[in-house]
Amino acid sequence: MTPRAGTASTASTVARARTATAATSLRADAVRNVAQIRAAAIAAFHGRGLGTPLEEIATAAGVSKATIYNRFGGRQGLIDAVIEELVGAEMRTILDRARQPGDPWERLATYITDVRDLQYREPAAVDVHLMTYPGSVQVTAQWKAGRAAGITLVKRAHEAGVLRADFTADDLYQALVANGLALRHRPKPKRGDYDRRGRFLLDSLRPPSSGQVPQLGGSILAPSCLPLFRITLSPPGG
Repeated sequence: MTPRAGTASTASTVARARTATAATSLRADAVRNVAQIRAAAIAAFHGRGLGTPLEEIATAAGVSKATIYNRFGGRQGLIDAVIEELVGAEMRTILDRARQPGDPWERLATYITDVRDLQYREPAAVDVHLMTYPGSVQVTAQWKAGRAAGITLVKRAHEAGVLRADFTADDLYQALVANGLALRHRPKPKRGDYDRRGRFLLDSLRPPSSGQVPQLGGSILAPSCLPLFRITLSPPGG
């Protein structure tokens, strides 16, 4: 090998090493960016729901908004990347509890109570129940799982005769949606008041006696007044 050839070979080796080092550094930066964006998104979505402006998340993560699009493809990709940690794990726990053998009324009441509790604590859960972002694969999957559980629980409660006959699975869906809408658009109630109203809802779902339903706040409601939270919003695709 001539001196000139040896020098060229050495220069090529050095160039490749520099390229490899730069690529490693870029990969490390990308991994760090992803971690920072995820952490910022989880904190933002937990506090304000899935509609938090991406600019705010980018600022909190110390990156540009364009970086979020480069790493996640936009809002829906970012939601899919973090919704499991925000809502999915707790929803699975709720669904597992609802599927346990036991009294049909207790299973239904526990499910309603657990979902309302999650809605109160986690704004992102409200977005799931409202299907605010139907283009998100993870949000849609979680919504479908909750909807299916509600249908099954209502059916089992009817079969056992522990649920008023005119209350349907769609009424349950509408009640949870209405609850989410109230939390999203009205001042957040005190926890004690919120739980008390949840008990009122559960009391109203028991089978009526002599054409009446349990007393709520000192009055008796006619069956035609229930369910308490029926609204005109229809479930997606149905």
